[in-house]
This record gives sequence, structure tokens and C-alpha cells, in this order.
Amino acid sequence: MGLLLLEALLALVILLGIVWWTMFSGRRKGELPPTEEIAPHTPDSKPKEPPAL
Repeated sequence: MGLLLLEALLALVILLGIVWWTMFSGRRKGELPPTEEIAPHTPDSKPKEPPAL
């Protein structure tokens, strides 16, 4: 029984380590700034409608 708990604890530690590594191993200065391709929303502009099927 103790061996099963030890194995489960080890699996949990490995899982948490993988999650921690993927969350905090990104770019040193954070995300890149957004590109200028995205137009700012203005009250006069209408959202594009999806094409009809």
C-alpha cells in the first residue's frame, strides 16, 4: 500500500514539474507586442460577417 502511495506521489510531482516548466519557461521579457494587423475597434466599423455556406 505504501508503495502505491509513493508511486502516486512521484507521478504527481512529475506532473506538477511538467506544468511548472511549461508555464514559466517562456520568453525572458514576456510575450511579443501585438502586431499592427489587428485594426482598432471604432464605433463606425461593422464586424465582418462570416461567409454564407
